[in-house]
Amino acid sequence: MSGRSLRSRSYLWPIFIGMWITARHLFFNLFHMRCLPTIQYPEQRRNYSPRFRGLHILTVKQNGDIRCTACMLCATACPAACIHITADEHPDPNVEKYPREFNIDMLRCVFCGMCEEACPVDAIRMGPGYELAGFDRNDFIYTKDDLVKNGNNTLSHVTHH
Repeated sequence: MSGRSLRSRSYLWPIFIGMWITARHLFFNLFHMRCLPTIQYPEQRRNYSPRFRGLHILTVKQNGDIRCTACMLCATACPAACIHITADEHPDPNVEKYPREFNIDMLRCVFCGMCEEACPVDAIRMGPGYELAGFDRNDFIYTKDDLVKNGNNTLSHVTHH
């Protein structure tokens, strides 16, 4: 037998200590509920920094067209490979191409901002929105229209405050 004590050889003692710490925190929190840092969401919203990068936004030009030129740089820079663009010829001969489809799989996105940094025409941005919820996996595949709508909601949110 080694020279170590029974307590140091036993795995039950650390388990007992861990359970004691957990029970102590449980009972402290039960009797000091007013001290807990709870936010009553959705009535109360957390204030984030203006530099916060949240949900993606596709920006539009003054005439209402999407600013994206379907250069695929954002999809190339994305480490999660969650951006899928299908390019098509633009009906206007002065414009080379545009994204017929622009989808982002938000379940794969890691919100790193590489797409925003890679875009040469400032077409995709990470806005202040952070609420991402749905009942189906397809609810998390944001299309071109969803991304433009995110931008419109952000602009109306900024102008009201």
